[in-house]
Amino acid sequence: MAVNASAYDLPPLPSYTLTPRVPVLAPIPDNFLALILPIVAYWGLSMIFHYIDVNDYFPQYRLHTPAELLKRNHVSRWEVVRDVVFQQVVQTIAGVSVSYFDEPEFTGKEGYDVAVWASRLRVLQRSFPYMLGLFGIDATSLAKNLSQNGYTMLGGAMAGGYYPTVTQSMVSENGVEATVPAFTGWELAAASLIYWYLIPGLQFVWAVFVIDTWQYFLHRAMHLNRWLYVTFHSRHHRLYVPYAFGALYNHPVEGFLLDTAGTGVAFLTAHMNNRQAMFLFTFSTIKTVDDHSGYHFPWDPLQHFTSNNAAYHDIHHQSWGIKTNFSQPFFTFWDGLLQTRWRGDVTSRYERSRITSQQQVDHEAAQAAAAKADVAASPAVVSPENPPDTRSRLRRKAPSLSSPSVKGVNHGVTSSVL
Repeated sequence: MAVNASAYDLPPLPSYTLTPRVPVLAPIPDNFLALILPIVAYWGLSMIFHYIDVNDYFPQYRLHTPAELLKRNHVSRWEVVRDVVFQQVVQTIAGVSVSYFDEPEFTGKEGYDVAVWASRLRVLQRSFPYMLGLFGIDATSLAKNLSQNGYTMLGGAMAGGYYPTVTQSMVSENGVEATVPAFTGWELAAASLIYWYLIPGLQFVWAVFVIDTWQYFLHRAMHLNRWLYVTFHSRHHRLYVPYAFGALYNHPVEGFLLDTAGTGVAFLTAHMNNRQAMFLFTFSTIKTVDDHSGYHFPWDPLQHFTSNNAAYHDIHHQSWGIKTNFSQPFFTFWDGLLQTRWRGDVTSRYERSRITSQQQVDHEAAQAAAAKADVAASPAVVSPENPPDTRSRLRRKAPSLSSPSVKGVNHGVTSSVL
């Protein structure tokens, strides 16, 4: 027996069966992979920039010369690597601890969720006749005219979601066959667009906003409060000349509060799943490394995606710009809104730093060369009572700085210091 339903009734929602989501990289669970990928991305991208540094490729795009890298930083690369690894260990332990409270993720409900959004679109269409009536338009006549001119779907939408010809047959659990309304193609397409793209996009935008807001105000507080700066944040500013794998060189407490907690809050408040977390955490890490790379490549999309890039953040690492450009890692709207963006030209300041650093390198190179010449010119005096030991030799370390130039591969600073 067939039972007909009204064309104004909502189409029934489909049934579904839940199955556990298969990990992206089995047997590693997705929530663990979301912790691993940012670390892999951090060191992978950092080593690319480090290779460029060591071989002095693209010197025309460097923000600082090798002489500045050698003379201005107040921390060794080994100390940077040690502290970054420690922060990543803490970050991983915190993530693993929180992951035990994660609920298991399932698949199979996607079609049902798309249909839910299609139902919402159908309900929204019911308001169209009332909205048109506010402007003195007869929705019934308009829908009829549109349908007669071949715009059936548009006419149905203007009539309040009335699609009498769009039906489907269903058999209920008690075996009764019924003809019921169905969703139109455009409703399902729009609902799919909302479910698969619009909602994840809005989640990502919200997460970016939370990260930027969290980091701006906490970062700014660590500069305006002397105790916070001296106790925690001053460690990061030992790098006056930032480089890629120094991006997460922080005090452990600052690293946890600024980076780990900030992205965690963004992930939780955006209601993301583990696969979205993989993208958010990894992309945030790549952006942070790129902003500390010391290079401003014209072909790097991350340098042009927003105005917050390596050149922008590098100003914050200089002594004259340390109280400006707090925003990181994505956008700069908080700096603009609260007037903490650096204003003015920086060319002369950067040039003065380059000249000063190069003069220091030249001076040390001259001193080393003079000392070597003195040793070579001084005759060895041997006492008759103390014959020389043939096994002993007078050794002196050769100077590592051999050229006053800082441009090109022959910049005068050995590759070992890079």
